[in-house]
Amino acid sequence: MSAYTITENEMEAIATGGAFLGTGGGGDPYIGKLMAQSAIAEHGPVTVISPEDVEDDWLCVPVCMMGAPTVMLEKLPNGGEARSALEQLEAFLGRKADALICIEAGGLNSTIPFAVAAATGLPLIDGDGMGRAFPELQMVSFTMQNVAATPMVIADEKGNSSVIKAISNQWTERLARSQTIEMGGSALVALYPMSGAEVKKGILRNTMSLIFEIGKVITGERANNRNPAQALIEKLNGKRLFTGRVVDIERRTEGGFARGTAVLKGMDDDHGRTFRVDFQNEFLIALDEKDQPLALTPDLICALDADGGLPVTTEQLRFGLAITMIGLPCDAQWRSEAGIELVGPAYFGYPQAYTPLEDLPS
Repeated sequence: MSAYTITENEMEAIATGGAFLGTGGGGDPYIGKLMAQSAIAEHGPVTVISPEDVEDDWLCVPVCMMGAPTVMLEKLPNGGEARSALEQLEAFLGRKADALICIEAGGLNSTIPFAVAAATGLPLIDGDGMGRAFPELQMVSFTMQNVAATPMVIADEKGNSSVIKAISNQWTERLARSQTIEMGGSALVALYPMSGAEVKKGILRNTMSLIFEIGKVITGERANNRNPAQALIEKLNGKRLFTGRVVDIERRTEGGFARGTAVLKGMDDDHGRTFRVDFQNEFLIALDEKDQPLALTPDLICALDADGGLPVTTEQLRFGLAITMIGLPCDAQWRSEAGIELVGPAYFGYPQAYTPLEDLPS
C-alpha cells in the first residue's frame, strides 16, 4: 500500500481496531487515542508508509508502553514520556530516527506511536512486531530475526529515565520489567533500534492498515445496529469460539503483569456450556468445560461485547458482562518452531501443545 495520512478523526477507528486485534491487551486504547488526537491537532496528520519505502540505512525505532494495563486506569501518562524516551535513545545512539514503528498492533500501543509521530514529524511504518499484542518485550518478530532490543530507554511520568544495555532480549525483559515495577507498574519505552533493512526482514506488514480497516468495520456494523462479530470473522478468516456471560473473574497485578482467569456461562447457541479464558495482559488460552482448548497462543483470542459490539480488553472484564470470543489465525512467523518456542503455550506454563486454530474443535 502506498503512503497515506491519518487525521485526528481517523484515530477513532485506529483505536477501535487496535483494541480488537490486541487480544485483550496492549493497554486502554482510549488513553492513547486522546494522546494521538491531541498531538495531531497540534502538529498535523501522521504519514504512514510502506516497509518497501523504507531506506536500508534508516534508523527505525518502536515506541510503546510497558507494564500492566490495569495500572493505566489510574496512573495516566503525562503525554511526553514516549517522545522523551525516543530523544534520549537518539542522543545515546548519536543520530536521529528516520521512522517509527508500532511494537504491537494492540490497544494503547497501536496509538502511542501515532502521538509520537505527529509530535516529531516522523513517518510511521505500516506494520508491527506481533500482529497482535503479547505481554513480554522479547515476544516480537524482530527477536526471531536476531534484532537486539537494546539499547533501550525507559521513562516514567515523573521524569525518571534510564538506558538499558542487555546481553539478550530475554534479559532486556527482566531488567526493564523490574524498573517498570519500581516506576509504579507502567512506563514508556523506546527500544529495538534497527536499520531499514532489518525492518523489511522482520516486520509483520500492513497491520496499521489492518487495524484501521477493522475499526471501520466495527463502526459501520454498529451504525447499522448489527453486532460486528460475523463481519469480522468473515473479513479476518476467523471463527466464533463462544458467546458467554462472565460469572467469575479473578484478576491480579503480579510481576508487572495483569494476570487472571475469567469463567463464562454459555449463552444462545452455547447455553448449558462453561468456558474459561486465561490472560497475562492478553488472552492466551480459551478452554471448554472439559478443559479442551478452543484457541491457544500464538493464535489470537479477541473479545467483543455481545451487546454493544465494541472490543473488550482484559481490564474491562467484569461480572455479568456478555462477550463473544473470536479466534483468529496468527501470522505465519509465529507458527514456526522459533515462534512457538517464544510465545507458544509451553512458555506460559500450559500443558497443551500448540494446535492451529483451524484444527481445533469449535
